[in-house]
Amino acid sequence: MNTQSLSRYRAEWFDGAHAARRDILAGMVGTFALIPEVIAFSFVAGVDPEVGLFASFVIGIVIAFAGGRPAMISGAAGSVALVAAALVHAHGLSYLLAATLLAGVLQIVFGLLKLDVLMRFVSRSVRTGFVNALAILIFSAQMPQMLGVAWQTYAMIALGLAIIYLLPKLTSAIPSPLICVVVLTVISVVFPMPLRVVGDLGRLPGSLPSLAWPQVPIDIATLTIIAPYAFAMAAVGLLESMMTARVVDDLTESTSSKARECTGLGLANVAAGLFGGIAGCGMIGQTVGNVRYGGRGRLSTLVAGVFLLIVMVPLRPWVAQVPVAALVAIMIMVSVSTFSWGSLRDLARHPKVSGVVMLATVAVTVATHDLSAGVAVGVLLSGVFFAFKVTRLMAVHVEYDPSSDTRIYTVSGQVFFASAEIFADRFDLRDPARRVLIDLTNAHLWDITAVGALEDVTSTMRRHGIEVEVVGLNEASAVLVDRHAPLLRQPAT
Repeated sequence: MNTQSLSRYRAEWFDGAHAARRDILAGMVGTFALIPEVIAFSFVAGVDPEVGLFASFVIGIVIAFAGGRPAMISGAAGSVALVAAALVHAHGLSYLLAATLLAGVLQIVFGLLKLDVLMRFVSRSVRTGFVNALAILIFSAQMPQMLGVAWQTYAMIALGLAIIYLLPKLTSAIPSPLICVVVLTVISVVFPMPLRVVGDLGRLPGSLPSLAWPQVPIDIATLTIIAPYAFAMAAVGLLESMMTARVVDDLTESTSSKARECTGLGLANVAAGLFGGIAGCGMIGQTVGNVRYGGRGRLSTLVAGVFLLIVMVPLRPWVAQVPVAALVAIMIMVSVSTFSWGSLRDLARHPKVSGVVMLATVAVTVATHDLSAGVAVGVLLSGVFFAFKVTRLMAVHVEYDPSSDTRIYTVSGQVFFASAEIFADRFDLRDPARRVLIDLTNAHLWDITAVGALEDVTSTMRRHGIEVEVVGLNEASAVLVDRHAPLLRQPAT
């Protein structure tokens, strides 16, 4: 690490006393936002809540030091749990821990190979759809806690939301969600009422996590079982983390190292597997909450992990009494803050194709509860629309010079796999002119499909006795032609 990088890393940890206090308090809010979602996704994965909570603690500690995006909170939640569920159901927890280790190793390799560059193919419309879908999923995840409950639950949620939104108008010294948790817990203890509490959500950790190797046979058979799941968890986890990091970049108007985030998440998941935890990834809801309440540095990430262990083990009896209504209120706030409300206005102002991509990403993600599926559809649609748009920009202008009996085809625009067929159709392969000149000065050949189309056109014309000459190739196009169709530029003799 050079001097400049070291200085930046130090600033990401220590940026003044005020920043440290802000990071600590924001990280504590992030911890309370972690608890319900980690427990919920632990059930989705088919493991005890303590497996997810231990993983979130370990991942939070490691990612704080090794991650590439300060202020980002990662834990055992998201689509990774959906992938893990099938493995746990078929082979048990030990194989899940082994798959977690392998997934971490794969993520480290992806980071070292700089595969984070693939995120460049994710358009803003897809990112907006990703964020909006997550906001909807976060809100819908709270519905089970609001159905079939006593009226006191709704009253407590309303009070919690009032504290969260109104308290900052009076003071911002302490994040209002933290005050919400304390106030609602005190009220529920002093005035007993029929409310669900954190202790009702599942078994909480009763001891510190311990280091242990997964109890599975180390052989090809085991690798065959876990490899598909490990690759899926690695890919889905990186996708969610990269998207979350990009959202934080936008919120904080800063940049981060996506390759380092890949390797950092890999190290965190290897550690999680060794301490009996499930694989995790970036958690956008908790991360947005952390940033909204002042978290900017790595300290907020570290505090979110450390405080999780503190509240889960030594303070377990007290945490078990926190009403779920307080956590629901926090998650509703996170959902509202996460949703890009401006995107609804942009549907009328932006190009229709952008709106279609965004809505498709939201629809697929919400319907499948699979972030990777939603993003994949969004990226695919973006590519199709882009190719269609570029295709329309390609044109072939035709002129005839009677003095030399020459037909001149002037091509402009981009010729690639999507426009190559249209390009070829613009030529009269049985042109009555004695000579044909194809001018590519204002065109660019992008791939072998384009070269192949040009080669087919010239060879067909030459077979019909027409003298064909290709001129104006730029340097990149000429290299492609000389490599794959060296005879193309030679006029017929």
